[in-house]
Amino acid sequence: MDEQRLIETACRLSKSLTPGDLDHTLGRITAAAVEVLPDVDYASITVKRADGRLETAAPTDDMLLRLDAAQYELQEGPCYDAATDAVHVSSPNLAADSRFLRYAAVAVEAGIRAQAGIRLFDAPKSQGALNLYSLHAGSFEDLGALGQLFAHQSAAVIDYAQEIQNLQEAVRTRTTIGQAVGILMERYKLTDQRAFAFLTRLSQDGNVKLRKLAEDLNATFDKDN
Repeated sequence: MDEQRLIETACRLSKSLTPGDLDHTLGRITAAAVEVLPDVDYASITVKRADGRLETAAPTDDMLLRLDAAQYELQEGPCYDAATDAVHVSSPNLAADSRFLRYAAVAVEAGIRAQAGIRLFDAPKSQGALNLYSLHAGSFEDLGALGQLFAHQSAAVIDYAQEIQNLQEAVRTRTTIGQAVGILMERYKLTDQRAFAFLTRLSQDGNVKLRKLAEDLNATFDKDN
């Protein structure tokens, strides 16, 4: 890809990959892949959880749920490899790819002729890969700098979305615990410091996370009222 086209693509990506919450961000990434990257007809994201589970996020077509699930079950295919092992995997001609014989039969039957997987992120609790699907054999022979550019910009907006999600989670946790402390203060005529200390002691004695204990207390209070 020449330098001018790369610059133009970078501009289009920056407009397409708008920041937001995590679900919005993943959806924008797959939509942008179809819009911006050459020969991409469909896209999805595979997320590998800390326990090894593989899940599909933000597919641009429901057909991809079946194709991704087949790769997880067979433990082969570009999106499986990119999410679990390799950083970048491409198969320009699935029908003739000896690496993915079992999965290729499923993909070709669905009309998919070429496929690529690009690792997007490696987080402490998860890994993610972008899955690109094409109806035309010969696609993705050389994503090169364009693939790297897309992965880099996508990773940046994912990092932002995760920061937002962590912040929102922290606010929710603080609100939940604050409500529980308020219930204890009212019910047992405690100061806020003593109510919080009491809640903390219950958490430690019962080996229950503070937020979970607070949620249970709030739920019990709602039922009583």
